[in-house]
Amino acid sequence: MKAILLPTDFSKNSINAINYATELYKNVPCVFYILNVQKTKSFISDDFMAGNASTTIYNTIVDAAKKSINNIIAKLKVKYTNDNHEFKAIVDYDDFIDSINQVSEKYKIDLIIMGTKGASGLSKVLFGSNTVHVIKGSNVPVLAIPDNCKFSGLDKIAFTTSYKRVYKKGDLNALKDILLLHNSEFCVLHIICDNNYLEELNNGLDFFYSNFTAPVFENLLVDDNDVYNGIHEYTKTNAVKMIAMFPRKYSFLDRLFNKSTFESVAFKMDVPFLVMRKSND
Repeated sequence: MKAILLPTDFSKNSINAINYATELYKNVPCVFYILNVQKTKSFISDDFMAGNASTTIYNTIVDAAKKSINNIIAKLKVKYTNDNHEFKAIVDYDDFIDSINQVSEKYKIDLIIMGTKGASGLSKVLFGSNTVHVIKGSNVPVLAIPDNCKFSGLDKIAFTTSYKRVYKKGDLNALKDILLLHNSEFCVLHIICDNNYLEELNNGLDFFYSNFTAPVFENLLVDDNDVYNGIHEYTKTNAVKMIAMFPRKYSFLDRLFNKSTFESVAFKMDVPFLVMRKSND
């Protein structure tokens, strides 16, 4: 049985991600852990120093959050009536990433699915801050669902990589599971930012042929400063329904989250974005 963690702040985009998750795993026995994390700083105040007052306020906030999660669960059960799915409510009072990792370890979470805010307004921020922190700091794979993205099948999934990357068999298990579940076409999209790549064209292909069914290999030659737009355009042109990635130093993901000029880039990831983690296998 799959264990899926669904963090929520009760916002529209987090509820959208929860709905996406239930449809993504429609035919799979799953336990969905719906988690709300209350910020520790919310309770740091001179007014809360008295033990009884602090305890009362804490219990009130936790009870309200649990009630909100249970309302979500009740609506999901009515909407989907899926006997494959079980839902559990968790409210934690902790640092957000610490809570994510502790809950993931305790319940042996296979995948975290959470919403993103997308690029909006003048800030051009790709993900909400919590999503960025989870992608960078979680110990399990993360699937980020863009604002307003509805599940419409997974006909094609693209995995972005470079010719120099070497993978172990277990590194891409989350991707392999989703591909098999939806019988998706699998494209290995080599991102090339260096014109001197011809001698590396065949590097790493055996891994994908050995571990995936009928992988298709495509090359995307882009300027180093235009990787985001290049991938975005590829997803639109090729009807890609999900982008997958394995993070490493100096990767697209690293540049995505750390490059200051990104805030001026008019780019929006409008398909789900799967980020995997290094396996011990």
